[in-house]
Amino acid sequence: MKWLIRIVGAVVLLGALTAIVGWLLPVKHEASRSAEFARTPNEVYALVSDYKNYVAWWPDITRIEVLGEEAGKATFREHMADGPIVMSVVEQSPPSRFVTKIVDAGQPFGGTWTFEINPVNEGRTRLTITERGEIYNPIFRALARFVFGYMSTMESFLQSADRRLRVRSE
Repeated sequence: MKWLIRIVGAVVLLGALTAIVGWLLPVKHEASRSAEFARTPNEVYALVSDYKNYVAWWPDITRIEVLGEEAGKATFREHMADGPIVMSVVEQSPPSRFVTKIVDAGQPFGGTWTFEINPVNEGRTRLTITERGEIYNPIFRALARFVFGYMSTMESFLQSADRRLRVRSE
């Protein structure tokens, strides 16, 4: 019986320490990842801004539901393994900038993804994704900072975009 009490005590202590560390971390963070593609800025922008077809090439997305579109602004629900997230397109500046924002108040996090597309040299383009995020739950904030990291979803997007853009050029 003593071992059970010790295990439960250790789990409670670990949870409390994780929460304390999370409270000490800032709610807001910024993370960025980049990749270069042997494609033009127009081609990269076309892929990034075509959120309706993410499901065709980004394995993290299982379904997209368009919730509304008006005056170049769209709201859509991305279905991922962790659950659905409602997003809005807040800026479109082809072929150099595309910005989405989480508008789902029920999430323990929020923020924006800014896609910046710049020519590197003839026929090559650099895509930089910058996440300006907020994590409201202190336990999730500590886990995101020290266990999951901020960049895994961006890295998955860039790797999937690379595969998709290579397939299109073959």
